[in-house]
Amino acid sequence: MSFDIFVLRFENGEPATLDMRAAHEVLGPYVVARDPQTGFLLVSTAEGEEAGVYVNSPTGITFNRFGGEGIMDLLAVLLRRLDAVLVAPGGPTMIQRDEDRELLPASLRDEWPVVVARTGAEIDQAIRAS
Repeated sequence: MSFDIFVLRFENGEPATLDMRAAHEVLGPYVVARDPQTGFLLVSTAEGEEAGVYVNSPTGITFNRFGGEGIMDLLAVLLRRLDAVLVAPGGPTMIQRDEDRELLPASLRDEWPVVVARTGAEIDQAIRAS
């Protein structure tokens, strides 16, 4: 997929800082190239699936040109570890638990679909359904 999706964390409807150390621990074993100046990481799974990842903000991580079961599973692990949500602009916001809805800004909660997606397969299904 060639659009951007965003890993974000919210508290009381406001953006919250992500634990970037934990993010790098999750992504690190999959990094095959990096550009420290732009915060770009190219991650690749054992199956050769790739994604461009931009870690250039304390409150967000962007995935671009992603796809495949392994990348979706990696996203699921990252979301759990960071206690984060996944936002697909124009599509759903994917949360880990139903109660996470209350943490989202009203604009995400009220104007776009919010779905519980805990696994890579559920994330993939939610994105494809939008």
